[in-house]
Amino acid sequence: MLFLSQIAIPNNIRLKCVSWNKDQGFIACGGDDGLLKVLKLETQTDDAKLKGLAAPSNLSMNQTLEGHSGAVQVVTWNEQYQKLTTSDQNGLIIVWMLYKGSWYEEMINNRNKSVVRSMSWNADGQKICIVYEDGAVIVGSVDGNRIWGKELKGIQLAHVAWSPDSKILLFGMANGEVHIYDNQGNFIMKMTVSCLHNVTGAISIAGIHWYAGSEGYVEPDCPCLAICFDNGRCQVMRYENDEAPVFIDTLMNVASIQWNQCGSVLALAGSLRSVAMEKEVNVVQFYTPFGEHLRTLKVPGKQMTAVAWEGGGLRIGLAVDSYIYFANIRPDYKWGYCSSTVVYAYTKPDRQEYCVVFWDTKNNEKFVKYVKSLMSITTSGDFCILATKADHTHPQYVLVLCNAIGTPLDSKYIDIDPLFVTMTKTHVVAASKEAFYTWQYRVAKKLTAMEINQVGRESGIIHKYSLPNVALVQKYSLNCRAYQLSLNCNSSRLAIIDISGVLTFLDLEVRLSSADGAGSQAGSGDPSKFERKDVWDMQWANDNPDLFAMMEKTRMYVFRNLDPEEPIQTSGYICSFEDLEIKSVLLDEIMKDPERPNKDYLINFEIRSLRDSRALIEKVGIEDASQFIEDNPHPRLWRLLAEAALQKLDLKTAEQAFVRCKDYQGIEFVKGLGNLQSEAMKQAEVAAYFGRFEEAERMYLDMDRRDLAISLRIKLGDWFRVLQLLKTGSGDCDDALLEQAHNAIGDYFADRQKWVNAVQYYLQGRNQERLAECYYMLEDYEGLERLANSLPENHKLLMDIGQMFVTVGMCEQTVNAYLKCNQPKAAVDACVHLNQWNKAVELAKNHNMKEIKSLLGKYASHLLEKNKTLEAVELYRKAHHFLDAAKLMFKIADEEAKKRTRPLRVKKLYVLAALLVEDFHNQVKTAQLNQAKGKKSEATSALAGLLEEDSSSTDNRIVDNGWRGAEAYHFFLLAQRQLYEGYMENAMNTALRLRDYEDIIPPVEIYSLLAVCSSANRAFSTCSQAFIKLESLESLSTDQRQPYEDLALEIFTKHSPKDYHTWKELDSASDGAEGKLPSCIVTGQTISEYQFWMCGVCKHCALEKEIGNYNFCPLCHSPLA
Repeated sequence: MLFLSQIAIPNNIRLKCVSWNKDQGFIACGGDDGLLKVLKLETQTDDAKLKGLAAPSNLSMNQTLEGHSGAVQVVTWNEQYQKLTTSDQNGLIIVWMLYKGSWYEEMINNRNKSVVRSMSWNADGQKICIVYEDGAVIVGSVDGNRIWGKELKGIQLAHVAWSPDSKILLFGMANGEVHIYDNQGNFIMKMTVSCLHNVTGAISIAGIHWYAGSEGYVEPDCPCLAICFDNGRCQVMRYENDEAPVFIDTLMNVASIQWNQCGSVLALAGSLRSVAMEKEVNVVQFYTPFGEHLRTLKVPGKQMTAVAWEGGGLRIGLAVDSYIYFANIRPDYKWGYCSSTVVYAYTKPDRQEYCVVFWDTKNNEKFVKYVKSLMSITTSGDFCILATKADHTHPQYVLVLCNAIGTPLDSKYIDIDPLFVTMTKTHVVAASKEAFYTWQYRVAKKLTAMEINQVGRESGIIHKYSLPNVALVQKYSLNCRAYQLSLNCNSSRLAIIDISGVLTFLDLEVRLSSADGAGSQAGSGDPSKFERKDVWDMQWANDNPDLFAMMEKTRMYVFRNLDPEEPIQTSGYICSFEDLEIKSVLLDEIMKDPERPNKDYLINFEIRSLRDSRALIEKVGIEDASQFIEDNPHPRLWRLLAEAALQKLDLKTAEQAFVRCKDYQGIEFVKGLGNLQSEAMKQAEVAAYFGRFEEAERMYLDMDRRDLAISLRIKLGDWFRVLQLLKTGSGDCDDALLEQAHNAIGDYFADRQKWVNAVQYYLQGRNQERLAECYYMLEDYEGLERLANSLPENHKLLMDIGQMFVTVGMCEQTVNAYLKCNQPKAAVDACVHLNQWNKAVELAKNHNMKEIKSLLGKYASHLLEKNKTLEAVELYRKAHHFLDAAKLMFKIADEEAKKRTRPLRVKKLYVLAALLVEDFHNQVKTAQLNQAKGKKSEATSALAGLLEEDSSSTDNRIVDNGWRGAEAYHFFLLAQRQLYEGYMENAMNTALRLRDYEDIIPPVEIYSLLAVCSSANRAFSTCSQAFIKLESLESLSTDQRQPYEDLALEIFTKHSPKDYHTWKELDSASDGAEGKLPSCIVTGQTISEYQFWMCGVCKHCALEKEIGNYNFCPLCHSPLA
């Protein structure tokens, strides 16, 4: 939306160029006869409501810069270093600097050869590139040093532009070509200019502008390089060699182009041939980076030469003849207003997404959300719709439904481009140029057919559809191109703002006459004759079909029945219009610093009837005001009257007024007041009704009604004050109420996670459940344990406390809590969960639970699956399932033996397994003893124990011969030790013992060892028998037997197989009168004496004289008694 103001240049000197400093706001304009001026527009106002464009502006600087003699043709700002660079038709270049508020010459340069056609500073203001008509190019630094220069032979230069990263220079030639060079002046390539397809005749470049991305991009990969020709053809590119640029044909003669400060709008200034008037009209056309036409601005005067945007993008400066015209721009912000929240979007230079801010104006909180490829924001009621592109690869669009803090509630993927989106409290309608889509996002309590959907078309035809079945009801024809459509609250009238800012109306229903059957149409203003220009925003009141507010230039008008009230100066966008109040937001101000919106930028305007009624009530009295409101009825005015009558305790008027504004609570309140006797009591109630709670409480206390003061504070939830009132009063206070107050304050602190404070109040309020929670949050487990101990048995809280202890791994406390509430099963489960298996087993046994066996089995199989056999053994051992543990241990030992691991390791494993078997024996005995206590003699109980052990053990081998494996490896190691220490005979005797253990140690090893020991002991007969055994082993193949045969031949050719003892003798010696005699575990000899030592753990024997040197049993390694 655009409208104009102007500044005249003295002596009618024609302007050639204009440039607007984006950071500091200086405007430089150059013209004929060396004219160079620097101006600055500043707004001056003390009124907080008058901000932005609505505030009056004046020239705070108007300096003429002397120094040029010829016409000034190029002016360009260096914003980073506050410098102005200008040049004239004689080729003189001057750099100006700001000193103490005025501009002075800093540097001068003149080649005296040619004229400067264009100058451009790079994005960071470090370098300037100057191009001359004769093809000379100079690149200089900000401090005036030349970096490089170059003469491009035979080329006439006209324009220059830097790329945003300063790596590339574009040179525009006089013949319309564009060449691409690097920043050192080396030619790269010629740019393809596709927009000039099938154009004949001479053309020249009107402008090249490359937006540097200083305020972010409208969307990722957005076109930012605009090249425009004088014939109106234009191409907008993403980068210098973009193969798919956007083409624009403006159908006008272009003089100058410029991007706005954030690269979202391209302004092209020039002239348009008017067919009817046979003369040229000055126009500025506005386009998006994607080539969509936004607006056309017509400008008076003969010839427009230049265009420049203000830094905020809210004004544009145009050089026309000897004037600078200023047009105010009303940007089409992406914004909306829902349930006292302003939603607005802006771009940041460091992020590709749009930053969408949900600013809750009531609490002054903001919620930020980043949205990719945002297209529009639409709001209604408590909700807002964000329309976005799904992604670049797929032409799909998303409508996201959000609440007032930006939480997405629902979304719809659609295939049409949602160029226009509108919403009601129940429906969303999105329209592309060809089709529209409706989405009922919320089921209303009752859907009325009153909801009418309007679709306007570019051709000026309007279709009216009924919802929810979307049936075409009627068509209307307009004679303009609609830009914005707006329906009033009962869908009887449509407001249309067209593309050039003209507001008109269309009646959708024939208005019925009210009383006399005629003249009503004229009475309410004839909509067909109504027209306002320069309108850029309008909003219907949502409670009156004849009331609307509109923005025209920098004024807001309120119309009732198409009659305007006096205007209000403001440049705000209208948020809402209800209850005779207009909320308006100064978006221009917010967008200057979008991260810190200020409450001052939200303005409320009351309309005239509300202001008048208020003045009448205050100054004249309730009677007259009541008459005025009767003539101009509105619920808001009746409420105003009701409230004023209440203040004066005029209950009759108040009740009537409440009835008129249908306020049932108000009527009830007045009735209640009527039943009160005391005047003071009535006043106190009224004070409370109007929210003057301190005053009301003071009145109650003055009447000595502490109970009413307390109940008022309880209603307000102000428990701190309740507690204060309870404690200050004389007499005893209600204990239940005191507890309630303490608990409510506890809740207050707990909600804010101030657990320490909460504990103190919960203790006083005896709230055990919340106390447990606080202790848990504070990690005060001792406090939690104390609480659990103080609770009575079977209290429902004990389960929760048990659960809390489980989560922090405190087994004992968990068990106590669960047992106290009689939940042994939960206690066992907790122990299992915490891996306290012995405790679990103990509990399961004490409470005769069946499932402990299956529990252990499950856990053990879980461990075995993961190959954690030793953990499984440990598990069974802790759970006192010694036999299962022993079985697993034997399995490990057998596997290790098969692997031919070090014999000592294997022996240790077998010893561990055997010790587990011993534990099993002891367990059975103890169990039997416990059962038999006081019943039978010890002998019979031991016998019973053995019988049970026998019946319970399926693995007799393990139970009966637990020590066989350990013995085998013990003797195997002992024989070798004796052999190496030189006790040959002992070594042979020990090796002979190994023959009993062929099931544990491979026979090859046993007989090989025996052969070595016996030959060392020169017992060749024994040796020969060992060899015979080796040669006859079935486990050896023929090849493996051969070396044994060869060795036997070698030995027995030298020594005859004779022996001192025969095997028979050795065998007979070891059999005593009572069968087999015990062997000594120190020497390996048979014990034939009657007195010998026996180990208390493994029950193995040794000669007393031998064991004297030992502290530990050589077999099971248990300490000697």
